[in-house]
Amino acid sequence: MFFKKLAEAAAISFGGQTKSGSRIRFGALAAISGGISSYYFLSSPNLIYLLSFNFIGYFAFFSALNPDKWIEFKLQDKVQASHNSQLFRFSFDPNVKLGLDVASCIITRAPNGQNAEGKTKYVIRPYTPISDPEAKGYFDLLIKVYPEGKMSQHFASLKPGDVVEVKGPIEKLRYSPNMKKHIGMIAGGTGITPMLQIIDAILKNPDDHTQVSLLYANVSPDDILLKKKLDVLSASNPNLKIFYTVDNPTKDWLGGKGYISKDMAVKGLPGPSDDTLILVCGPPGMMNHISSDKAKDRSQGELTGILKELGYTEDMVYKF
Repeated sequence: MFFKKLAEAAAISFGGQTKSGSRIRFGALAAISGGISSYYFLSSPNLIYLLSFNFIGYFAFFSALNPDKWIEFKLQDKVQASHNSQLFRFSFDPNVKLGLDVASCIITRAPNGQNAEGKTKYVIRPYTPISDPEAKGYFDLLIKVYPEGKMSQHFASLKPGDVVEVKGPIEKLRYSPNMKKHIGMIAGGTGITPMLQIIDAILKNPDDHTQVSLLYANVSPDDILLKKKLDVLSASNPNLKIFYTVDNPTKDWLGGKGYISKDMAVKGLPGPSDDTLILVCGPPGMMNHISSDKAKDRSQGELTGILKELGYTEDMVYKF
């Protein structure tokens, strides 16, 4: 109920830690690599977790994720976030962090039939958790459910207690406090998730003075994900400015109308500068309009679109 009320009211933070009555039992040593690095299996009645225990001097770090192995995480709860999006909370040992850096994502997979040899085929998709990377025992995913989306339909079919296979983290942009004086963000739909990860990291750090400007595009006002949370963050943090635009505005809509334009970018983003970074994440059509999508090899590729026309250079723009 706590989870559902927060999602309905503001989706500001799911807070807290998952409850677990199971005790951790350490198993066999699996590997030693990269200096002194040991892997231990932890078992519970329903799940098996692989935790990484890395020593650097006297520093020890536990992580529920493994970049080289698929790990099962149990669905604790899910709620409707919008008419076509859902919030999912997955749980694991409450004494352990997920092991996610800002900004990075995870890879998920689900069975999708069999190949000619009778082996299981999988559909694989990346997602960016929106929960605090420092949180222990849980992570949250915000997923738009598409009618023909194989992975999103799989997530929508999950019930509490079901598991999903996860690998990671997959590092995207390595964010560090005050790396730029001003960060501009352009997001479309669920492209808000990596932006929110960075926004949260900036706002919770009193020593990070980065100015953030977000342009957030959606189809309609009802499609704006986490708007209440974003509005609260913007109202309480003067270094965060947000401008919304929608393709199909309602009669009482007071924000922008239509696709993100040059004029919106000029008014809502920091100008081209060595101390400016523009982050872009959204559907392919928006990406091509704003900056071009990534190259086929998933490198950043060439910069085109309105950002190129406005004088930004490739080293000023990062595409998620």
